[in-house]
Amino acid sequence: MSTDQNRLPERLQEIVEEFEWSEGREKVELLIDYAGRMPEMPAEIRQQPDQCEPVEECMTPVSLFAEYLNNRMTFYFDVPPESPTVRGLAAIMAEGLSGSAPEEVLSIPRDFYQPMGLEQVLTMQRLNGFTAILAHMKRLAAQAMERKS
Repeated sequence: MSTDQNRLPERLQEIVEEFEWSEGREKVELLIDYAGRMPEMPAEIRQQPDQCEPVEECMTPVSLFAEYLNNRMTFYFDVPPESPTVRGLAAIMAEGLSGSAPEEVLSIPRDFYQPMGLEQVLTMQRLNGFTAILAHMKRLAAQAMERKS
C-alpha cells in the first residue's frame, strides 16, 4: 500500500483499523453504524447555509462546515439520512479528524482509506466522493492556517 498510516491522527487510524479488521458485509454494517452516529449540524450553522460549503463532486448533497478554534479543527456535515453510505463516510471523516490541527488534516494521504477495504463493498463513484470530501476538508484546513498567520 502507498498509504503511510503513521501520518493519520490517532482516531482516524483507529477507524481505519476497525474497517481493516472487518470483512465483507461487516464493512457495510460498520459504515451504516457510523452514519447513525453522525451528529446533526448545529442549528446556528444550518440557519446560515452560506457558511457551509457544498461538496459538488458528490452525487448526494453533502455540505461541510469547518470550525477552527485553538489550532484545532472541527468539521460538521449535512448529509441526508436517506443516504446512509455517504453519511457514514462523512461521519468517519468528522469523527476521525475532530480535534486535529490543520497541519494534520493537510498531511493525510488522499488514499488513506485503502487499508479499509471499502472497494470491496462500495462503488468507485462513492470512493471518489470520499476523496472529494477529504479534498474539501484539506482546503478548509489550509484556509484556517492562512487566517492564523
